[in-house]
Amino acid sequence: MTTAHDHDADGTRTMRSTDGSPPGRGVSRRGFVGWVLAGSTLAVAADLTTGAQPAQAAVPTPPQVPELYDLGDLQTQSALPTSQLITITVDEDGLAHFAMPRMEVGQGITTAAAMIIAEELDMAVEDVRVTLAPARPELVFNQLTGGSNTMQSMFTPIRVAASVAKGRLLAAAATALGAQVSGLTTKAGVVTRTDGASVTYGELSAAAASDETVAVEVGLKARDGFDVLGTPRSRDDALAAVTGRKQFTMDLDVPDALPTMLCRPPTLNGSPRSLRNRAQVEAMPGVTDVAVVDTGVAVRAATFGQCIDAVRAMDVDWEGGPVDGEDDASILAELKRAEIPMVVPKVPLLATTLDLEVEFMFRSSAALEPNCAIADVRPDRATVWSGLKAPIVAQRDVAKAVGLPQSAVEVNVVTGGGSFGHKLFGDAAVEAAVVSKAMGKPVKLLWHRADEPRQGRLHPMATSRVRATTLAGQVLTYEQRHTSVVTDFGHGLGERLTALAAELPANLGGLTLSQSIFTLTQETPYDYGVVTQLLSEVDTRFNTGSMRNIYSPDVAVARELMTDLLARRVRKDPYRFRKEFVRNEKVRRCLDTVAEVGGWGRSLPDGVTQGIAVHAEYKGATAVLVELDTRPETVGRRIRNAVTGPRVTKAVIAVDAGFVVNPRGLEAQMMGGVADGIALALTSSCHLEDGHFLEASWDNYFYTRQWNTPPEFECVVMDSDDELPGGAGEAGVAASVSAVACAYARATGTVPTRFPINHDGPLAFEPKSFVPSVPASPVNGLDLTS
Repeated sequence: MTTAHDHDADGTRTMRSTDGSPPGRGVSRRGFVGWVLAGSTLAVAADLTTGAQPAQAAVPTPPQVPELYDLGDLQTQSALPTSQLITITVDEDGLAHFAMPRMEVGQGITTAAAMIIAEELDMAVEDVRVTLAPARPELVFNQLTGGSNTMQSMFTPIRVAASVAKGRLLAAAATALGAQVSGLTTKAGVVTRTDGASVTYGELSAAAASDETVAVEVGLKARDGFDVLGTPRSRDDALAAVTGRKQFTMDLDVPDALPTMLCRPPTLNGSPRSLRNRAQVEAMPGVTDVAVVDTGVAVRAATFGQCIDAVRAMDVDWEGGPVDGEDDASILAELKRAEIPMVVPKVPLLATTLDLEVEFMFRSSAALEPNCAIADVRPDRATVWSGLKAPIVAQRDVAKAVGLPQSAVEVNVVTGGGSFGHKLFGDAAVEAAVVSKAMGKPVKLLWHRADEPRQGRLHPMATSRVRATTLAGQVLTYEQRHTSVVTDFGHGLGERLTALAAELPANLGGLTLSQSIFTLTQETPYDYGVVTQLLSEVDTRFNTGSMRNIYSPDVAVARELMTDLLARRVRKDPYRFRKEFVRNEKVRRCLDTVAEVGGWGRSLPDGVTQGIAVHAEYKGATAVLVELDTRPETVGRRIRNAVTGPRVTKAVIAVDAGFVVNPRGLEAQMMGGVADGIALALTSSCHLEDGHFLEASWDNYFYTRQWNTPPEFECVVMDSDDELPGGAGEAGVAASVSAVACAYARATGTVPTRFPINHDGPLAFEPKSFVPSVPASPVNGLDLTS
């Protein structure tokens, strides 16, 4: 391969391949390399493979592993080699187009990406079109949405590609206007000469294009020149979402794809032997097809209502599931048998020991949008539409399930109505493809809401044990042993870890996949002497997933409850104790902020108590202060079909997430994180009984409702000197659930040891039937709107 070098009119250095092969990669210390792609209109890409920083070869105990190399670093590093395959195009109408290799699930990443492009290109955000890329196997590890990593890993590649585009447009404008690039200015998609003569990006697009692929070195706009980034902006799809015009999977019009649902087994992961009354079901109104598949009996009909009627009419002979006869108590006993013993290092004779064990029940990660997918499987090809965070893995799984090569499967990523880790798995896409193949027709598959908590993916049951030793007001050792039902990471993270094994910190050597991810995410933000945190997992019989924030909510609850116990042991205020021991400056600033803004220690009515907690993860920090009302008139309030109990009346969260692309989007993420935390602490869980989960739909699963939402909520986005964004999508959960737990302990004088606190005792609902597997369609909705 040979390359030629020259300098373009805009001052960038261009490397052109003279033999058609990719040019060699070279970049200055201050610059980045991008590519101008061959085409009729301007198309550009970023290349961040040059100078990629390797992982540290060894990590000492202090600082901890995630402080030097965390899960976000792993994801960003694994995405770098294919960063140049992510492209931006500018068309003849002056619109910039970007196919995002991540999934939008309401977190606002399409808005953030549009803002980044608009900033570097000096154009209006409204003139940027961000879509979701279909599965692209050539992206390898660059198409997975999770781990709060989208802005971390995409921020620089998008900026570089946009900067390349701007440089090409300026060079073309210099020719068109007969001027030097230095004498041109750009604004709102227009390039203007000093005398006022101008030309639009659309008019320049063809001239800025290249008939060969070339590499260029570019610089990025300085932070003090930002006009768009860092400015609050509402989501670009917000109006469409609230007015019903936004297109989700079930809104797509795919020819001949009819509504399809499954009759599912009465026990977890059971399977059908046969449908006894097939002829009767096939003769029902609207029914076109019936098929028995591994996960249940599928029915395709003219409407979803007819599907529900058919499911309810089915007489199925079921094979039992792998957890038949199991319940909460038996699984918890299994976890306790698998707990790793504590091994406290030698400490002085007069040191005292504190122990705490906390239990966490199964929890659903179901989002507002149920599992759903459209599939059209033919003998030689398959096409799938679904909300997928790991579309390449889904493409591979669909291909295997229907017996086609991966190249014959097209997977289209659709905006999702929430995820919380749920849509990292292509369960619905695979199931839809299997059903479509069995029926020989396109299907529009929808899980019933009753299916989600009973057969869908759950956050695992777990225990977290902590032991700390203290002497003379100091914490000498801190041990945490987390034991969990296995978390399924079969969505691509495991492959990333394997691919980068040689470059990972030495501390990860010999660990399992789950233990590696645990080590890359868990950080104790306090100076607690000798700190060890270990994970053990058992039981693969459950459908689990890396629910929002993975292990952190449970680990943080045990840690923050222990921190309050330590503060009590040395007779110190919980906030001041944390401030004294915290070892992370970002955490300290967030802690001080919520204490000040929330009025820590202010006079409150009897029965209203404050709780405070912190968390560090993904290069950022959060702190949360809550006020919890446990007065009898609050706890005993009655609301139809509701779980009430203690209520968080005030929540203040401070977040340091590095450079913030869109502060309004970050505030929305934090509000959702606080709502998650309140639910995990107080109300939301799934009860396992005789091999099946009792909850079915959200009227049984008590996520935070309006009557449990704090009337006072404030989010403080901390100023940051960081040049890059940190992780934010999951950042609000761990500190929120921990603050509520600490407030409850202070209010009652008893440390809660099982979460959510309302899990035990009489059920707050009457379980829906298991046979049939779905309830009848409601007909009284309008009666319940008053």
